[in-house]
Amino acid sequence: MAIPVMKTSAWIRVRNSKIHGKGVFAAKRIPKGTRVIEYLGERISHAEADARYDDHDPNDNHTFLFIVDKKTVIDAGVGGNAARFINHCCDGNCESVIEARRVFIETTRAVEEGEELGYDYEIGREPDDPPNVDEIFACRCGSPKCRGTMLWPPEDPRKKKSAKKTAKQSGKKSPRTTPKSGAKRGRADAAGRKRSRKS
Repeated sequence: MAIPVMKTSAWIRVRNSKIHGKGVFAAKRIPKGTRVIEYLGERISHAEADARYDDHDPNDNHTFLFIVDKKTVIDAGVGGNAARFINHCCDGNCESVIEARRVFIETTRAVEEGEELGYDYEIGREPDDPPNVDEIFACRCGSPKCRGTMLWPPEDPRKKKSAKKTAKQSGKKSPRTTPKSGAKRGRADAAGRKRSRKS
């Protein structure tokens, strides 16, 4: 049986957010495990998404692109719905779930009326990231578990290599971070939020 399109939702309201721009808030208490809304927009290829935002300011982290799979990106800037306004949160109360090549936002715990919805974007790092990429994708979620960035992995691998090299020279062990299993990355081979990039 086909899953009906969830363009709107009685569970939520869009209004200004303390985190960033507009946000999505619970209109009433939402139980844990509730499928709140579908992430909708124009379905395009990765190449088309990159070309469409070729002139995008590289210092702007704002994106409505969501990677579905190796072939498909949803651009919620075109024909999108309220799901595009759900802000990033390092310790969010929601998660994105892909089913039948469609993206849904579901709660991971009960969300109280008036509480802002959020999920971890886990935007992938790229080998050609500028040195200030963590500033560009700085997180403002305010969670006690905030890692300070919307990027995944949380630490820049280039910095880890540098720390490893320095530690090796000094004879000390370098710090290590263990990635989350099944983490979403902003690449064409993994699901999650995609950043607008210059080709």
